[in-house]
Order: sequence, then C-alpha cells, then structure tokens
Amino acid sequence: MTAALLIDFGSTFTKIRAIDLEKAEIIGAGQGPSTVATDITDGLTKALSDLEGRIGRLPDFKHRLACSSAAGGLGMVTVGLVKELTAEAAKQAALGAGAKLTGAFSHGLTKGDIAEVEALAPDIILLAGGTDGGNSDVILENAEKLAAASVTCPIIVAGNREAADEAAGMLEAACKPVTVTENVMPEFGALNVEPARGAIRQVFLERIVHAKGIDRAAEMFDAVLMPTPAAVLEGARLLSEGSANTPGLGALVVIDVGGATTDVHSVATGEPTAEGVIPHGLPEPHLKRTVEGDLGMRINAPAIAEAAGLDTLAEAAGLDADGARKILDGITADIDGLPETAAQKRFDQALAEAAVGIAVARHAGTVTIVQTVTGPVSMQTGKDLGAVTTVIGTGGVLAHGADPAAALARALADPAEPRSLRPKDPDLRLDGEYLLFACGLLAGVEPEAALTLGLAHMHPVGGT
Repeated sequence: MTAALLIDFGSTFTKIRAIDLEKAEIIGAGQGPSTVATDITDGLTKALSDLEGRIGRLPDFKHRLACSSAAGGLGMVTVGLVKELTAEAAKQAALGAGAKLTGAFSHGLTKGDIAEVEALAPDIILLAGGTDGGNSDVILENAEKLAAASVTCPIIVAGNREAADEAAGMLEAACKPVTVTENVMPEFGALNVEPARGAIRQVFLERIVHAKGIDRAAEMFDAVLMPTPAAVLEGARLLSEGSANTPGLGALVVIDVGGATTDVHSVATGEPTAEGVIPHGLPEPHLKRTVEGDLGMRINAPAIAEAAGLDTLAEAAGLDADGARKILDGITADIDGLPETAAQKRFDQALAEAAVGIAVARHAGTVTIVQTVTGPVSMQTGKDLGAVTTVIGTGGVLAHGADPAAALARALADPAEPRSLRPKDPDLRLDGEYLLFACGLLAGVEPEAALTLGLAHMHPVGGT
C-alpha cells in the first residue's frame, strides 16, 4: 500500500485522514484536541493514536502533509487606496490565500487607524495602493506610518510598482519583515491577486507556522503547506476543473458552516448569464472566498438569529418564541456544547439553513436596474452563480445534521429575490467525511488520487 497522511491543525481539534493513494480510498480517520497553547505534538499524537485504534498498525506514509487554522488562523490586515478598487483587490488576495481578514483600511491611515491596527495584532499586513504609474503618495505615506507603528508582523507590499521599493525601504529601515510582490491592481479595473496570494502563503510557511508553534511537531510530518481555508479552496478548484485524464464537476460552490464563521468558496467565472446584463465594478476572481464572521453556529449564533429573525427560526424549528430564546441562550452560555434534545436539533437545523442562505446571498452577485440617458440598463455587481452545476456542503453541522439537503437548498436562487444571482439548479453534495482539505493538500503531489478521492466522496443529497 502507498499511503498519505493528511493533517488539519484546527483551532479546536487536530483532524487526520489516512489515504490509500493507489486505490484513492480512505484508510481511516482520527482526531485529537489541538494543544496549541502547550505542545501541539500532544494533540497530533492523540490523533494518531485514535487513527491507530481504528485501523490497526499505521502504514509507512509516502506523504505527510498538513494545513492549519490553529491559534485563530491566519489573521490579516489589508491597506489600500480606494475602498472599491485597490483595497478590494487586497481583500480578495487575502481571503483567497486562506487568511482571516481582521481589518481593512483605505486611503491614508489616520492615527486612529494605526492604533486599531496595533490593537488587532495581525499575523500579516498586506499594503497596496495605486495602479502602476498611478498614485504613489498614499502608499508611501502609509508605509511611513506603519514603519513608525509598534507592529512587528511581516508586511507584504503589493502596490504601485514605481513606489514599492521605496515603501519597502522605509519599512526595512524600521526593522519590519518585508516582502515585495506584484501589484494587486496594475491597471485600473484589472485584478492581479495570484502573486500576492503566493507571497502570503510563503510568509505563512516561513514565519507563521513557527509563530503558532506548529513547527514543534515538525518531525511528525513533512510540511505544512497552507492555511486550512486555502486547502479547502484548492480542493474545490481540483474538483471543479478536473485533470488531464479526469473531467471535473464544472462550476461549483462550497459552503463551509463552522462554529465561528460560514465560509463560501466559488470556482466560476461569474459572468452574466442573462442577455443584456452589463457587469459593473471590479472583475470577480475565478477562485473566490468570502468569510462571514457573524454567521458562526456557536460563537455567533445570536448574530444569525438577529439576521434571520428569531421568530423565523422558531417557526422553522417548530418552537414558540420562549423555547427558541431559551435554546439560543443555552448555545451562548456553552459554545462547545452539542444539541441533545429533539428541539435543540431542530433549532440547530434552522440556524444552519439561515447561515447558508445569508452567506451565499452575500457571496453571490446582484443585478439592479440603472436608469441611463438611453433608458434602463440591467447592471450586475459581483458574481453570477446561476450556471453553477454543483453545490457542496462541508462542516460538522452539515455532515452530522438531520437534513443537509434542506440546509444546502437555502443556497439556491429564490424567485422571491430576483436580484440575487445564486445557483439556479445545481446538484447538491455533501463532504460527509471532511475530505476537501485533504484533496487540497494532495492536489500538488498526487492530483489524480486527490481528484478520484474527492469525486467519490462528495455524496449526492436530497435526491440530486
């Protein structure tokens, strides 16, 4: 047997999957607590013991690859010039690289902005601003202010190429770790986020893995390749695009409903599908990720209830308002607890459905009617996901929930909301064994095995 060990150092649990590469099958799974605060090897050792207890003696692994969202994940602050342009491009680069965006700033940084950045204590700062040959004053002013700030994290400069070296020089003179990469927006309206994503990943590997203490377990695996969200996005890309030998699923959306956030990943062009619709704003990245920090099933359950309406959730769960409030208060008081009673499970289902619906609506584009001198025009902002052929759900609440199909169905287009460009008629699938991260890690070394594994284990739900 030729085997691979795939590891996800999560904030709560370290999860591992053992894969038979020749058969592209799961050998077994295990998990242990993520002991980041003490010694991360303890949690990994427990996960390996759990796996060994399930499958017997562990095989010799050809690959031992890991991803991580431990210790709060990869926290990033972005700084750009115009909110809708270079600042938005920097945001897309950060999210696509698997970062958790903790702050986004535009125009010149004020004293208050600097104080906020210092308080956020990010793992990385992405400094952008100006097209190539365009405005250079703002990025240089912001570099000077960051150089004088107390932040010590790595800073990636991805702005106007004519000012980038000077900006980096200011930061280096202040002993800040600096990386210079290509401009995230070299021309007006043109995105170029991949070089910045690559730089973020490299800084993550070189510095953040050490800062989080993950390299303490270095002898137990070969490499930490990327943040966990980036691994999931890479797995989604592989399943969508396929390989030279195996076709993929085509345009797809992945919805990851977690305890702290709900992440949505799309692999699609997002171009208008309706005749006569004109795209507006920045071009959308083919690989797009959004993070809804107010839609966590545990940490942010009250925010979901506020967004969806507690009365709506209560009705969906077959509860009265007092019963729903009592369960919600219980979740807030014990965010590590799991639903036990039938009423709690129904309320959890209602929360998951609401989180999916709101998160996908935010991720998808919208179309509006704009009056012009030549008459009304349909204008699209964001991605049109109408032609997406597959929607995949992942995360514990979907994998172990009572009705994942009903939750995923909330991602679909609704005739009552014609402005929202959500998927119209996709197949619904479930990542029930939590394999998307494993597929993403394997994609770089064993793409065929990763693709075969993923296609076999994204299980259809709801009769699709």
